[in-house]
Amino acid sequence: MLSRRILGARPLAWAVRPAISAPQRSLPQIRCLSQADVEDPGMNGGYINPPAEKRQMRDPYGDWWDKQERRNYGEPVHEDNDILGIFSLEEYTHFTPGRSLFLVGCFIAATVGLCGVVYKYYPDKPATPRTFPNGLEVELGGPNALRARKEGEDQY
Repeated sequence: MLSRRILGARPLAWAVRPAISAPQRSLPQIRCLSQADVEDPGMNGGYINPPAEKRQMRDPYGDWWDKQERRNYGEPVHEDNDILGIFSLEEYTHFTPGRSLFLVGCFIAATVGLCGVVYKYYPDKPATPRTFPNGLEVELGGPNALRARKEGEDQY
C-alpha cells in the first residue's frame, strides 16, 4: 500500500498547475433550515404536509395506532419528522424560566444565609490559649524577642 502511494505521488508543481490554470466558478447555494418554509406548493409532488407538531406534545394515553410514535394509521408524516418525532431531543417544559431563576435565587440566599450564621456563631479560636510563666522570655531569645502570653494577661 505504501508503494502505491509513492508511485501515485505527483510532484507539487504538477499538482498545483491545473488548479491555477483552470479556475472553477462556484455557483451560489441556497440553503434552508426546512423545506416547509419555502412557499412552493408543487415542490413535494402535492404531498399534504401536516402542521408541525412535536410528537412529545401529543397525548401519551390517546388511542394511537402506533403508540410509541403517537400516530395513527395513514396519517401523513411531516417532512421534518426527524426533528418532530418522538426520538428527537426532548423539549424541557418542567419549569418556566421565571420559576427556575426564583429557585436559583433561593438557593443562593440560603447558602449566603448559612455562611452568615456560621460566621456569626463560629468561635474565634478552637481552644483556650496557653499561658507560660514569664512569657517564655528567656526560652524565646531574650527581652526583645516576641514573647508568649504571660500568666494573667488577657491579650497578646
